[in-house]
Amino acid sequence: MPKFYARRRLSILAAFTGLIASVGLFNGPTASAALPTPVSAATARTYLASLTVATEDRTGYNRDLFPHWITISGTCNTRETVLKRDGSNVVTDSACASTSGSWYSQYDGATWTAASDLDIDHLVPLAEAWDSGASAWTTSQRQAFANDLTRPQLIAVTDNVNQAKGDQDPATWMPSRTAYRCTYVRAWVQVKYYYDLSVDSAEKSALTNYLSAC
Repeated sequence: MPKFYARRRLSILAAFTGLIASVGLFNGPTASAALPTPVSAATARTYLASLTVATEDRTGYNRDLFPHWITISGTCNTRETVLKRDGSNVVTDSACASTSGSWYSQYDGATWTAASDLDIDHLVPLAEAWDSGASAWTTSQRQAFANDLTRPQLIAVTDNVNQAKGDQDPATWMPSRTAYRCTYVRAWVQVKYYYDLSVDSAEKSALTNYLSAC
């Protein structure tokens, strides 16, 4: 069983902050709400130092092992909830599909007015999680990870940017918008710490370097 259940008490302040940021998600997200605020750079550096360094192993990975998107509230699933949270003036139909609004993609600085131009990125990709420890989890634990609205793990971004990222970690891919990189690595480390996921040596080196500039 992942240690993240035991770590909830150890990171109660960070978890509480994330919970406050996401409280509205279950009662109709407000427009322009933000990704749950990641921990500070100092806290992220402390978390990173405690993570296990291990070689990744993708043996047996299958995206279907991480059930998503699940129903969050009413007719709204996780994708639709994040679109409503991350957009401005978002209008939805009776099925919770976004029919209008605008979205600013933090990764590349592009603005979109069609929900079809957005992907919901798993900031720590599902394959990366599998490589780093999620292969030992139960299906319900993987489902919780894939639909986590409390940690800074899900964000609406330009679809082809998300596809270009794929399952890469910060050693080989970072947002082109440099102003967002500090937020990105702080979020990455927070998610890995909360879920007790390992890092490989190149990943840890890249995270260390980016955090030192935060």
